[in-house]
Amino acid sequence: MESHRPLQAITLDLDDTLWPVKPALIHAEQVLSDWLAEHAPATAAGWFPPGNRRGVREALLAEHPQRAHDVSFVRSELLRRSLRAAGEDPALAEPAFEVFLAARQRVTLYADVVPVLQRWSQRYRLVAVSNGNADVERIGIGRFFSASVSAHALGVAKPDPRIYLEACRLADAAPAEVLHVGDDLHLDVRAAREAGLQAAWLRRPEFAHRQPDGAEAVDEAPFGDLAALDAFLHARERGVR
Repeated sequence: MESHRPLQAITLDLDDTLWPVKPALIHAEQVLSDWLAEHAPATAAGWFPPGNRRGVREALLAEHPQRAHDVSFVRSELLRRSLRAAGEDPALAEPAFEVFLAARQRVTLYADVVPVLQRWSQRYRLVAVSNGNADVERIGIGRFFSASVSAHALGVAKPDPRIYLEACRLADAAPAEVLHVGDDLHLDVRAAREAGLQAAWLRRPEFAHRQPDGAEAVDEAPFGDLAALDAFLHARERGVR
């Protein structure tokens, strides 16, 4: 990570940066499955496994390519269409989606997250930036953030530079004064830099197998956790290289 202007704000990706997303999604799918089995059994029979709804999803995205970034829209509409196809009330899509969304917020934060966010929130303005539908308020860490930017609310998703520029606007800082932290080398690191931000690649040890390939196979030193990045920033601020 290169040193530029002094930091005023930090933007943070959420899934696989502040918590592992896979366990949360598996749990949410199971909660939804149980709910559908009780309230819409015919739909439940066709909803799982996920391969059963692949064709419905493809048709949906073909009809609404401009909404492909909106994971909440895609899931709720998949539910609505699946309910209708099963001969059940499509109005159940809304409560079904809310059941899934609530369960999706039940994440297990990495151990370093709260201590580092506590320190950072006293030094910088923090903004959450996500293509997903995680909610830092519902998860319980909203007190550390001054704002959040989500793809489904803004209408564009990473790597579109507009999502980063909106985060900078909400942080009231110039892009060069903002550091973005995320786990995806393309969507987070490269895209943020192209938008004019500083960027740091956070690659947790459990994701060490996610090696960049092809044109992305370049020198990029990742940080193993937020604590390591925090130490780097602290040293940089003190003029230590």
